[in-house]
Amino acid sequence: MKTHAQAVVIGGGVIGCSILYHLTKQGWRDVVLLERDELTSGSTWHAAANIHGLHDSANISRLQHYTMTLYKELEAETGQSCGVFQPGSLYLAQTEAREHQLRLQAAKAKLYGMNFAEIGRDEAERLHPLVNFDGIRCIMWEPDGGNVDPSGVTNAYAAGARANGAEIHRFTPVTATEAQPDGTWIVRTPKGEIRTDWVVNAAGLWGREVAALAGVELPLQPTEHQYFVTETIAEIAGMDRRLPSVADRDGEYYLRQEGKGLLIGAYERDMRLWAEEGTPPDFAHELFADDLDRIEPNMMRAIDRVPAVGEAGIKRVINGPMIWTPDANVILGPVPELKGYFCCNGIIPGFSQSAGMGLMCAQWITTGEMQYDMFAWDMARFGHWAGRDFTREKVRDQYAHRFAIHFPNEERAAGRPCRTRPVYQMQRDMGAVMGLNYGWEHPLWFADAPGAEDTNGFTRQNWWEPVGAEARMLRDRAGIIDISNFAKYRCAGPGAEDWLNAVFANRMPRAVGRSCLTPLISVRGGIAGDFTVTRVAEDEFRIIGSGMAERYHKRFFDMVPLPDNVVFESLTEAVCGFNVAGPRSREMLARLTNASLATEDFPFMRSRRIEIAGVDCLALRVSFTGDLGWELHCATEDQVRLYEALLAAGREFGAGPVGSRALMSLRIEKGYGSWSREYSPEYWPQEVGLAGLCKMDKEFLHKPVAAEVMARAPRETLVLLHVDEGDAAASNADATGGEPIFRDGRGIGRVTSGAYGYSVGMSLALGFVRDAGPGDAVEVMILGRPHRAVILAEPPFDPEGVRLRA
Repeated sequence: MKTHAQAVVIGGGVIGCSILYHLTKQGWRDVVLLERDELTSGSTWHAAANIHGLHDSANISRLQHYTMTLYKELEAETGQSCGVFQPGSLYLAQTEAREHQLRLQAAKAKLYGMNFAEIGRDEAERLHPLVNFDGIRCIMWEPDGGNVDPSGVTNAYAAGARANGAEIHRFTPVTATEAQPDGTWIVRTPKGEIRTDWVVNAAGLWGREVAALAGVELPLQPTEHQYFVTETIAEIAGMDRRLPSVADRDGEYYLRQEGKGLLIGAYERDMRLWAEEGTPPDFAHELFADDLDRIEPNMMRAIDRVPAVGEAGIKRVINGPMIWTPDANVILGPVPELKGYFCCNGIIPGFSQSAGMGLMCAQWITTGEMQYDMFAWDMARFGHWAGRDFTREKVRDQYAHRFAIHFPNEERAAGRPCRTRPVYQMQRDMGAVMGLNYGWEHPLWFADAPGAEDTNGFTRQNWWEPVGAEARMLRDRAGIIDISNFAKYRCAGPGAEDWLNAVFANRMPRAVGRSCLTPLISVRGGIAGDFTVTRVAEDEFRIIGSGMAERYHKRFFDMVPLPDNVVFESLTEAVCGFNVAGPRSREMLARLTNASLATEDFPFMRSRRIEIAGVDCLALRVSFTGDLGWELHCATEDQVRLYEALLAAGREFGAGPVGSRALMSLRIEKGYGSWSREYSPEYWPQEVGLAGLCKMDKEFLHKPVAAEVMARAPRETLVLLHVDEGDAAASNADATGGEPIFRDGRGIGRVTSGAYGYSVGMSLALGFVRDAGPGDAVEVMILGRPHRAVILAEPPFDPEGVRLRA
């Protein structure tokens, strides 16, 4: 075994082998994989190994499509069979909501050139004569769907990696991973030690235990999962072709051909956690005792749909472990607090995503960033707050609702509340319906009385009218928005200005009391973040950014060495805030402070320390609503006192609390982008209108690549669209994000954010388009059906910014 390597991958399942293979494809040859037992041990060997291309996320769909395409290329490259069967997949919709989901996926497939389209019942019965299609509203057909051989795929990745120079050591458990002062790691095994630049944790069921060796706690929890295979079914035995798989997610089971019988798997409501205290170290190819009673309701639905299942005997039952994250997405990426430690853990649809995951990991490790924005997979979306209790409850919910539709704006209650601010109960008593943002509870909207809950769907829901009332209240009078979940930082010291200038693309404010907006540039030249920076003293700055990206942004801040004379710290837990905005916000706040809020004394993009109702606040003259307003930041212990004062003052003016859903509507009326939607590493500064904030006459993080991409023509442009009110009203739906945009039958882009603009009376959407501009008529595929829209030349609310600067 070699003693030095560029990367050491821990775990010989399908994902670990895929990462190893893709590292070699990126040009790294000095790489090693260590497996504690035999390849495929743990979860890989007993997987059902179904493959499908479409996902609600466009980028995940791209990676699944890449995975499905790679398997046959991998066979040709290595000579190792992957056991690829692609007889196609049928997707069934029993409900209107499922029909909306499938039609939207079909529209995305058309946009991205994937093969997924609606077929009629006659064609479906020809493809799968054993299925009873009664009660089915919509049938989609994916010709490339199917399944693979888990062992074959894993060994093909391994063979390809070995051929490219990688080493694989089986029966080599890792006993320690030790960080070294120079940033490298020593990986210890009974067979020796390896010094490496990168440790890659792809340890599957043992992901928690391997992470703990490095002092990292990962939010992972294994469960049991069952599927069974029937005896031979005569109709199948008599066929000369393979039947397509069936995705009947409303029935909460999956079904495909296995040999001359059928394989049926279920995600039952009566689920079972496993190994809550840790995965046994000697577990390898074991299974659990059968417990088919638990999945009987799912089985009965499968029998109703495919009666032949009920007439066949059961040949074998597989009840094995799989390991989950709190949201059922992989935990992927470098640990922000450690140098050279990479995770890829908690994978559920491993054989649909294995190649895509391996490619993304390899790109990140070798180049510093992936080609796609995959924040939904980034381990930085979880923090220390995602502890064992939270993880267990979330995993219970995710497993039991595996096939439930994840609706736009849906918030699930499992594991909550997790993190709360002092005003949490006060807001709940006021009727707040809460959402989750990086563990924090925050108001989405306010109902008339406590206890209200969201309804969920693709169409306008029970919150649509109340949110409209909040938005109109703010535009007509004033509103109070809790912005405590924004990330907040303090940077102080003699070298603070120079360090911040070296991090951010814009030039830092030179005068005390001035603020600026600035992008943070990613490794590939895209937008890693957008921030407001305020100079509060000669050698002190406050920085405000996206709350859910705080741990993600730590990676970028750490790329620029912090001088000894500079302190940079998070204030997110210590400081809370409210945005008071609207045409009467100045009058309202004047009741609570002796400070002058007149424009000449407190103009736009300025800041001051003032007292509001006796509470010391950092007041910033900015507002994400696009209206006249101030952000007021106070110590967490003063939050209740400040909120009570603001609410009391607001009553005189007909003002009150406003939730984040109304803020979404208000910022879209102004055409403001938001991080992780319009701003992401995939988009260049000039494509999102931020090129003017990149000061090319100074140095900043990733400036050379920013200069390179900004010298190119935009690939696509961020635009604001007005969706025809008649079409929106007829469907009772607005865009929410992800909907394709077509022009004359050709796909030209997709929506990133959408909402109804209540104060302007327009259904609106932000999105990226190519070969189109202001005034052009397009079609937005809301609910998967065309809705007429026009690209606007300017935002419909206050396009000149008169209100904002009043």
